[in-house]
Amino acid sequence: MYDPKALKYAESVIPSLSVNEAQALQFKLVDSMSRHFTGDEFFSLGDLGVASRYKRPEQTNRAEMTLADFFGTENTALVRGAGTGAIRILLNTLMEPGDTMFVHNAPIYTTTQGTMHHSRFSTNVVDYNDLDAVEKAISTDDTAKVFYVQHARQQPTDHYDLKKLIQTVKRERPDLPVVVDDNYCTMKAHGIGVEYGADYSTFSGFKVLGPEGVGVITGKNEAIETIHAENYSGGGQVQGYEAMELIRMMTFAPVTLATQNEQVEEICRKLNEGAVGGIAEAYMVNAQSKVIIVELEKPIAPDVIQRSNALGAATHPVGAESKYEMTPMIYRVSGTFIDAKPRLKEFGIRINPMKSGAETVLNILDAAIQSANE
Repeated sequence: MYDPKALKYAESVIPSLSVNEAQALQFKLVDSMSRHFTGDEFFSLGDLGVASRYKRPEQTNRAEMTLADFFGTENTALVRGAGTGAIRILLNTLMEPGDTMFVHNAPIYTTTQGTMHHSRFSTNVVDYNDLDAVEKAISTDDTAKVFYVQHARQQPTDHYDLKKLIQTVKRERPDLPVVVDDNYCTMKAHGIGVEYGADYSTFSGFKVLGPEGVGVITGKNEAIETIHAENYSGGGQVQGYEAMELIRMMTFAPVTLATQNEQVEEICRKLNEGAVGGIAEAYMVNAQSKVIIVELEKPIAPDVIQRSNALGAATHPVGAESKYEMTPMIYRVSGTFIDAKPRLKEFGIRINPMKSGAETVLNILDAAIQSANE
């Protein structure tokens, strides 16, 4: 049983897969692969260029069909620009400059905010934690072209249930496209937006151990066929070898991420039991990954982070759970969380064990805090 401190933002934590559930998800993905590849095709690293049959590499097309099958959607597009590129391409396909979209009343992820600014999208801001407010907003605004949701939390107090939120929108406005940014939740949570009734989900392949720069858009044919048609340039294609690397590495993501989640919970429990001195409280949040936020007794967070580097912890992300990140991360709290709670800039640190065990994290953190207090 966790100390109450660990449950401070319990409602904000998105339930993660157990290791057994993650294994089942791995098997499901491989089953989808077997339906869209022959044995020989799967052992091919992939073709290049704009193949005449699909206007993109044939292996890329097979990988896209595999992912559509896996997520139960009509179609999938692999695009350039990772998660940011996927969001940008999809929103610009669904909307015109000056159009309005619904967004949550919380700090918006920086790159998404940039897309909205440069595309001149207007926003109708609603508190997604209040389903009555959501229902009222979508029933009185018939001009908005998209209902946009970030699956991972934007602030510590967020607690909306994604499935219930999507159901509320679709019950009141079945015509309104729901777009979900599933970065940091794909292959970790019990489902993504499209599996809960959204029209489209986007995520970065880099967040599920795949190659750099590949974004995934999965959902309805309408927008995805447009994206495929408009992305005719050979240089704009996700090449066959990149698509193959993505689905191969996605196979390993569920179990790896479920194991990581177990360590997050173990670290949080031990911190609240007093395993490390100098800590006021520790609690789990999805910011953006499921991590531990530690609030220190003294305003020494930047110093603790700096000293953690010399002790073997990473102090900045590569892709926040990418294939490169093995050692634990002890780093600053996300910008959106600092915007919501400025005190965290000096008192807060964020911990993600990545592929390490709890004891490694606790030893590094203890040494860093002791050193910063000297």
